[in-house]
Amino acid sequence: MLSFTVAPWQLVLRSALIYLGLLLALRLFGKREVGQFTLYDLVLILLVSNAVQPAMTGPDTSLAGGFLIIATLVVLNRGVAMLDRFGIFHRLLVPAPTVIIQDGHYLLAQLRREGVTEDECDVAIREHGLSDVREVRLGVLEPDGSISIVAGKGTPLERTRRRLRRQRAR
Repeated sequence: MLSFTVAPWQLVLRSALIYLGLLLALRLFGKREVGQFTLYDLVLILLVSNAVQPAMTGPDTSLAGGFLIIATLVVLNRGVAMLDRFGIFHRLLVPAPTVIIQDGHYLLAQLRREGVTEDECDVAIREHGLSDVREVRLGVLEPDGSISIVAGKGTPLERTRRRLRRQRAR
C-alpha cells in the first residue's frame, strides 16, 4: 500500500507535465475565473481530471504515489502563484484587457475573438446604468471576465462589480 510500483521521479515528472499542460489549456480557455465556469465547463474539467489521472499515476496505484502526486501539484501551484508576481510571468498567465466598445460602437472583430456577444455587452451596459451602446465611450473586457464601462461625456454612470457569465459560441 505504501510502496511505489513506479519510480517516484516518474510520478513527479508526469504530474508536473500534466499540471503545466492543464495550466496552458485553461489559460487559452479565455477570460474566466473558476466562479464563472458554466455547467459544461465544470463537466469538461471533471472529465479531463478523470482522463489524465492514469497519465499521472501510470501503473502506480499506491497510497504513497497518490500523496507524492498531491505534494507535487501543491508545490507546483505555489510556485506558479509566486512566479505570477513577476511581470513577465504575469503576462503569460493572465490575459491582457481587450477593448470591445469604443466611442459608442462595438468592435466586432474583438468581440468575435473573445467570444463575447453584443447581447452580453448590452447586459453590462445596463448594469452600469446606461441604456445604449451609444452612451459608452469605452468598454473593456477585463482579465477576470468582467466588462468595464466608461460613459461618454455628460452621461452619469452607475458603478457595479459583476462578472460576465459568457456562453460559448455554438
